[in-house]
Amino acid sequence: MPMSGPDIEAAILAALPGASVELTDLAGDNDHWAAVVTAPQFVGKTRVQQHKMVYAALGGRMGGELHALQVTTVVPT
Repeated sequence: MPMSGPDIEAAILAALPGASVELTDLAGDNDHWAAVVTAPQFVGKTRVQQHKMVYAALGGRMGGELHALQVTTVVPT
């Protein structure tokens, strides 16, 4: 069963408290998502490190419950 938007958001927020998450269902199938994640934990991290933090928040769900996630990370100002 595909992972729902609220489930994706909850997983990211649990791992990155204080973050904001904006999700877009790219294909209308709850299987291909785009996420814009703004988190204070990204300060001082490279873009690759930031993306790894988001993917780590989703655990082993990538490629299974969650087929595709396009990630954009933002450091709060």
